[in-house]
Amino acid sequence: MSEVIKIKKGLDIPLKGKSNKVFGQAQLPDLFAIKPTDFQGVVPKMVIKEGEKVKAGSVLFFDKNQPDVKFVSPVSGQLQSIIRGERRKILEVVIKADGTNEAVDFGQEDIASLNRDDVVAKMQNAGAWPYLRRRPYNVLAKKDDNPKAIFISAFDTAPLAPDYDFVMTGCEEDFQAGIDVLKRLCDNIHIGINADAASKLFINTKGVQLHRFKGPHPAGNVGVQIHHVMPINKGEVVWTVQPQEVAAIGKLFTTGKHDFSRIIVVAGSEIKKPAYFRTILGASAKPYLNDNINTDQHVRIVSGNVLTGTQIPEDGYIGFYHSQITAIPEGDEFEFMGWAKPGFGKFSVSRSYFSWLKPKKEYQLSANMQGGKRPFVVSGLYEKVLPMDILPEHLFKSILVEDIDKMEQLGIYELAEEDVALCEFVCPSKMNLQKILRTGIDLMIKELG
Repeated sequence: MSEVIKIKKGLDIPLKGKSNKVFGQAQLPDLFAIKPTDFQGVVPKMVIKEGEKVKAGSVLFFDKNQPDVKFVSPVSGQLQSIIRGERRKILEVVIKADGTNEAVDFGQEDIASLNRDDVVAKMQNAGAWPYLRRRPYNVLAKKDDNPKAIFISAFDTAPLAPDYDFVMTGCEEDFQAGIDVLKRLCDNIHIGINADAASKLFINTKGVQLHRFKGPHPAGNVGVQIHHVMPINKGEVVWTVQPQEVAAIGKLFTTGKHDFSRIIVVAGSEIKKPAYFRTILGASAKPYLNDNINTDQHVRIVSGNVLTGTQIPEDGYIGFYHSQITAIPEGDEFEFMGWAKPGFGKFSVSRSYFSWLKPKKEYQLSANMQGGKRPFVVSGLYEKVLPMDILPEHLFKSILVEDIDKMEQLGIYELAEEDVALCEFVCPSKMNLQKILRTGIDLMIKELG
């Protein structure tokens, strides 16, 4: 077993509403959606029209930039609507399930006999290719990439995140099959595990390199793990994939059917009974929130975690890469002279309030920014929560002035939005750092490809 990699920089945000390892009961929704906005850089081209019938695995649209990359329906039923935004941008492709779960049969395979081209073609045709994302830039993998490694983070340290050891219980064979498939694409597979509590599923996986991590969030971020094990240099590519997606890939090849079933956690201070739920990718969040939200105040629903997730309405849809629904107070009420109070109930990074005297206290934090945007203050706080050999403040400034050379030198290749989410949380200037980073990444793609 490898030595423990200790992450010293970072921050665990002690939110109320964490779920125990129990399953809740909820009826599957009849509406599901695939959202092109979940995929950075994808320009969707619809294949079917509203009203047409689909099976689980039927192609809905493909990427104009990579026509071989197909996006498929997670359920059988009928294409109910195509929701568009400004300039007819496709926001959601909504499918009404018929309850039969009839699926396209892509055929069983002997994994050991497959070559790389066979695996690529099957994953693309079945709609499993979008599970693979590439660093730098955190965009969809390209079939012509020659990745130096594939990284899987087997634990999540984000606030109220699901416990993958619990989620993946019973998936041992599918997960190992998924690893065997991925090894046909790249033989160098790394799994980051929790040094304190990794399950036997991950420890006993064959054909991979295990790395043990210990420390606060973002120790569970795959980007942080890559940085400490195999930093990305200019011209290099690393692929990433999530544990449940690995199992889905394995099941695709062993059964011939693309299994879109997922386990999610519904948590947060405004959830009455936090719990795990069995669902299907792209499901409507409504059944998991019905009679389960505190109604005494305005609530924000987030698909994903509170640092990197996407705000959705109560009847919105779970994001493609999300395994979590979080509910917190909106925080749109005004607090008179709140800064002058002792603040025993307020979480503070800098010990501005006396709450630091209760280190084990959990907090009911809201979405309130506690102030407006201010000039870019050089505070040194970013470096305290970003466990990478990167100067984030200088990097963000180079992005704002569009200095590509400086962006390269300061490590933009290693970062994705989730890696700077804590910087945004502690930012005294209230800067939207994740959006700034994506602007820089888009500029890098445009200029350098």
